[in-house]
Amino acid sequence: MDTRRALQVASNHLLTLAGHSFDVLDISKPISLDAALNLAKVISKLSPLLGNLIEFNTVEFLNKQPEFGSFGAWIRQDPGFPDAVFRGSIDPAPGFEIKAWFPLATELTARFRDSQNHFLGEQTNVCMVAWLPGHLIYGKPYILDVVVVSGYSVAKARDEHYHRPPDYLVLEPQDTRTRTRNLQQTNTTGHKWQGSPAEFTEAQKIVESWGEDGNKYKPTTEYQSLLRELTSRFTYRLDTNYAKVDRIVHPEIEAFKTKVYNTDVNGMSVRKWLRLLGGKKRNKEKVALIKAALEERLQIREEGVGKLLA
Repeated sequence: MDTRRALQVASNHLLTLAGHSFDVLDISKPISLDAALNLAKVISKLSPLLGNLIEFNTVEFLNKQPEFGSFGAWIRQDPGFPDAVFRGSIDPAPGFEIKAWFPLATELTARFRDSQNHFLGEQTNVCMVAWLPGHLIYGKPYILDVVVVSGYSVAKARDEHYHRPPDYLVLEPQDTRTRTRNLQQTNTTGHKWQGSPAEFTEAQKIVESWGEDGNKYKPTTEYQSLLRELTSRFTYRLDTNYAKVDRIVHPEIEAFKTKVYNTDVNGMSVRKWLRLLGGKKRNKEKVALIKAALEERLQIREEGVGKLLA
């Protein structure tokens, strides 16, 4: 089995995980509508925990598949890239970078900063896993849907979306291969222009001097040297919102988001639940609408004191 075949087989298996629940965690049903309102505000904070559970379960699941046993085994890397990698006789080693997504959050907050250079062999895919509690805000978490895409395609889409020299630059990490593994850098960074209008005009002329394809992103050492010339001469700020998956505009990921948002959960689409439960401000009218939906769709009722203490 070669790398491409291994990724194809593993990806097909991962797509079957939709509907899988996590028995190690169960969120109790709220005892009142007010408790449900509060739970709806904080349930997304489980994402880091669910992300780790999903990574563990992914590795265990793949190791149960008969196709891989004679070639080696899947392992989870923490820390390390990618999250799941195959160790054995397949070279280059196939792997998966796993991104958990709670679709009732305001946006897909997972980030994808890894350099294109790490995907040139097409040996790593990105597996995005949308999860929800079994009853929207309570119950056992389960996998709502899964998509698997090429890691190289995500990195390329990100760089093409963000890189707009001299206004916005995507920079590759410095060469850190001689460092110990835990100190090696693999992530790109985004830098936003902060100079004056006169300086911007000067910077534009420099970019134009690079030739017809001078504004086209390249992860090469030569092109990165040109970009670092700009950052050394002009003022840029590090963009802390850079590389959020929600903003990369990758066609397959966008289609996956649309599919998830249109999925019916407890009598309404995920998109309608997001609109209903989302937002920081809740006036009386909105609170009343939320309570009515939770009572009707999730059968949440006010429990008597005796029952609560039983």
